[in-house]
Amino acid sequence: MEKRALGRSGIKVAPLCLGGNVFGWTADEAMSFKLLDAFLAAGFDFVDTADGYSNWAPGHVGGESETVIGKWMKARGNRSRVILATKLGMWKKTAGLKAANIISACEGSLARLQTDYIDLYQAHRDDPDTPQNETLEAFGKLVKEGKVRAIGASNFDATRLASALKISEEGGFPRYQTLQPLYNLIDRDFEKALQPLCVEEDVGVFPYYALAAGFLTGKYRNKQDTEGKARGTRVETYLNDKNLGLLDRMEKVAKANNATMAEVAIAWLRDRPSIVAPLASATNLDQLQSLIRGAHLKLTAADIAALG
Repeated sequence: MEKRALGRSGIKVAPLCLGGNVFGWTADEAMSFKLLDAFLAAGFDFVDTADGYSNWAPGHVGGESETVIGKWMKARGNRSRVILATKLGMWKKTAGLKAANIISACEGSLARLQTDYIDLYQAHRDDPDTPQNETLEAFGKLVKEGKVRAIGASNFDATRLASALKISEEGGFPRYQTLQPLYNLIDRDFEKALQPLCVEEDVGVFPYYALAAGFLTGKYRNKQDTEGKARGTRVETYLNDKNLGLLDRMEKVAKANNATMAEVAIAWLRDRPSIVAPLASATNLDQLQSLIRGAHLKLTAADIAALG
């Protein structure tokens, strides 16, 4: 399997990123271990999480996902086989991108992950109240200390990402090598300004919500289908005639390729400009195997044209 570069960092990953948002939440520790084991066994290596996962869930405070991943790596002794990405700046405990916060948040993540380095440390969202040179200098300190190999941005717009890249070049700071934006067959604002910038600047992209919170699997066709689901409220926003028409086209492409609609969504995203790896999560092994098949699926030009 050909690996792809995370920007200019020198780090390469297989073309699928396993989302850790479900670990310790909708996938308990035992299932999380099984998912991570199967992911590595299939030849993949790129795992993404964040310090705050899963603080949104009742009875959860944050840090659960990193803790599960840390226990798994320690139990398996496989840290060197994993390209580990995590994020800071959105959790209430580590909100913002001030220098002191970045340094302390990193220490917290390292402790929960039971490792002495993070492969890709990301700003979970932009912080317009903190000068970007302060943020980048702090990230640079972590890189110099060997605690972080490369840095990335998540949820940045094109103007702020371009500004950060310029400041890094002029100030001699590490640059954001990756971007983690919202992007899938429905949510396509990324294509307007961010995609050209990432192509031009060699920023590797691994977008979240690759399956549009599960909508692109085809299992949600009306409001009743979303009731009682963890992401039901988000999925409801996709329920309109245009998007349901997309599902119909996806279903035809899936049947023509003897694949599922989720696999088609992953395959489409994997080969878009600037994309390193689609980011998606799974709560059981069947879902994971579908993601893996999608990462291997090759769509024809006609398939891609049909999807729009």
